[in-house]
Amino acid sequence: MKLPTAREMRALDNSAITDFDIPGIVLMENAGLGTVKMMEQQCGSCRDTFAVVFVGPGNNGGDGLVIGRHLHQRGCKPILFFLVKPDSLKGDAAVNLKITQKLKLPFHIIVTADQVEAVPLLLNQYETERGRCYAVIDAIFGTGLTRKVEGHFAHIIDLINRDNFARKSPVISVDTPSGLDSDTGDILGNCVRADFTAAYCCAKPGQFIHNGPTHTGKLEIIDIGIPEEVIHKAHIRIELSTRSRFKKIAATLVRKNNSHKGSHGHLLVIGGSPGKTGAAILAGMGALRTGAGLVSLFAPRNLNTVYETSLFEAMTIPLEASRDFFHYDDCDLILDKIRGKQAVVIGPGLGTDESTRQLVLHIYHDAECPLIIDADALNLLSFSQNEIRAPAGPRIFTPHPGELSRLIALSSKEIQGNRLEAAHIGCHFFKNSNYDIIFILKGAETLIVTGSGSTSINTTGNPGMATGGMGDVLSGVIGAFICQGMSSHNAAVSAVFLHGRAGDDLYAKTGIGYSATDLASRIPVTLKNLMGS
Repeated sequence: MKLPTAREMRALDNSAITDFDIPGIVLMENAGLGTVKMMEQQCGSCRDTFAVVFVGPGNNGGDGLVIGRHLHQRGCKPILFFLVKPDSLKGDAAVNLKITQKLKLPFHIIVTADQVEAVPLLLNQYETERGRCYAVIDAIFGTGLTRKVEGHFAHIIDLINRDNFARKSPVISVDTPSGLDSDTGDILGNCVRADFTAAYCCAKPGQFIHNGPTHTGKLEIIDIGIPEEVIHKAHIRIELSTRSRFKKIAATLVRKNNSHKGSHGHLLVIGGSPGKTGAAILAGMGALRTGAGLVSLFAPRNLNTVYETSLFEAMTIPLEASRDFFHYDDCDLILDKIRGKQAVVIGPGLGTDESTRQLVLHIYHDAECPLIIDADALNLLSFSQNEIRAPAGPRIFTPHPGELSRLIALSSKEIQGNRLEAAHIGCHFFKNSNYDIIFILKGAETLIVTGSGSTSINTTGNPGMATGGMGDVLSGVIGAFICQGMSSHNAAVSAVFLHGRAGDDLYAKTGIGYSATDLASRIPVTLKNLMGS
């Protein structure tokens, strides 16, 4: 599912109007009528009720006027609250204003903070006359909002958000909740908390990230008549990760009857140190549960027995110079073993010894296969930024906000405030023209960003996954998908989706308290279910 930014959405509208001669007022009519049909499906019949429609400036207000007219035609009495002077409306919104005026739909003009206080009193009167309020329609601001919501607009939003406003009638936001930055999910001063959002043509990125999900409510996409050809040629770079997308990518995992372990790749894991051997073992477990043909763990000499007795299906590669921590003197041996392998996970439980830092930097530069960089490997690279040069192969970074903050010198709070921008900054810093550079910014609504600028927003996962070892398993899942023939980008997108869905399956069954080992063990069943019909 494509998620256009506000600028891209304007371009889609303009293309439909100029390239396909679809009048803008037709798009507005389709938007309003589609919203009313959605309301009937979700809220039932509106006959013999009244509805509150808050009309803002611009086309969003025009959409609200169309909604009011179609509610009127269905036996509902729409009450229009203009938050701007009606004669300030222009274009298609002004055309719809004239229609509502000729229909003599009741209206009130609210353009000061003092006038906002009169709204509850007016609603009480309408309740006495008409009974139940069917819905509250938020047609105040659309996707083009970039400034902070202030003045009487902010007061109206506060009013809409009151617990008992209009006796808890459902709040329907037009295209996007007013006050939400539709690109970033940031709150622009104040924002409507909608029960339903009718997104026109496409959902918007900000409805899935940051504060978006808690304010958007149930999202319904309304077909407003923009041709598919317009969307296809637009090259929209943000996409939602869905099951249908996963199935399309994962079709390459279907195995031939005569396949063998060598057909499904060999993943190497560079990780573990005293007290943190479990991280490397979990990465190996995640890879095996996801179908990697072979998994080998590099093992510092004193840790080899731990690995061999903890994950029987994996092989180990004992190291000579590395006793407890990975040592640079084993670099040539490690690079030699990497040659011919399909992917390497580096970082889980690795530690931050100086000799290990030198080793990580060398492998980052010289390994030709895809490298999944996690945990301490990310931290060690953050200590080495002045020494980093172009790598010899694709690189997939898997930071959580704290790890990313060390890589790009932004605070975790700043990163969480605009996760999309932060992920792109990280990707740009390590960008290389010859090979894929991919950043997976973990957390709620995990983001997958590529050096070419494409972005995927993940839709799976839950708070039960906020426990140690989950990221280690994810690294192994990514590596396993690459071993089975996926591109680095497809592996990253699919792994994050599968990993989160396995967590969702466990959360539905047990609630919180499941472990990273539980999740890894769940992956085969979840994968089978996702691949099914």
